Amino acid sequence: MQGKGGLWDTIRTVAVAGLVALGARSVVAQPFHVPSGSMEPTLEVGDFLFASKFPYGYSRYSFPLDALPIAGRVLGHAPERGDIVVFRLPRDPAQTYVKRLVGLPGDLVQMRGGVLYVNGQPAALERVEDFVETTADGGRRTIPQFVEHLPGGPAHRVLHVAGRDGLDETPPLRVPDGHYFMLGDNRSNSLDSRVAATAGGVGFVPAENLVGRADLRHFSVDPSALDEPTRWPAALRLDRIGLIR
Repeated sequence: MQGKGGLWDTIRTVAVAGLVALGARSVVAQPFHVPSGSMEPTLEVGDFLFASKFPYGYSRYSFPLDALPIAGRVLGHAPERGDIVVFRLPRDPAQTYVKRLVGLPGDLVQMRGGVLYVNGQPAALERVEDFVETTADGGRRTIPQFVEHLPGGPAHRVLHVAGRDGLDETPPLRVPDGHYFMLGDNRSNSLDSRVAATAGGVGFVPAENLVGRADLRHFSVDPSALDEPTRWPAALRLDRIGLIR
């Protein structure tokens, strides 16, 4: 039978472990579950990520319950074009999104015929093999896939079905100071900065809303098994675990 001293030691150990975990989540990395296909093919439903906190520094959204009254950001450095960013939705900070950063402060961003333009330069698209998407019911469907070459940024894969969502054409959008322009890699199935926050979209994302950079995929499971943990051993996607590129 455990005495009072042993019980107190157990409580203290649990409390210290909890504080360490909370500190790591606030300062080092925050876990995030991909809930939709808006970032396919880079991120898929059923992927579990760690968003690194230290690259961009810290803001009030870096801590649980938005506890610290920090104005703007402290420490860290500015994100780069092409980063995959976890952020708080400007019109509803209780929601957390993940998208690719394509526009920096002062950039002029536009979609023309489904092609991204940054400061008048097109992001060249190279057609590659179709992407095979796994649906929630375990089915399969194919989506046209391209390699996109960001002006002044890295190349990455995107999905696009011409004319599917009405966002192939936008007016030129100037990114305000202290804000960023985010796009989903699944261009035909993403609510992002192409739609203003006042119209129910993401709009421009303030720097203080950035939570972290999505760097590591630590777990992945077929989405048809997400609600059935007993199926996870057979539904694991081990080939998806690792650094996110």
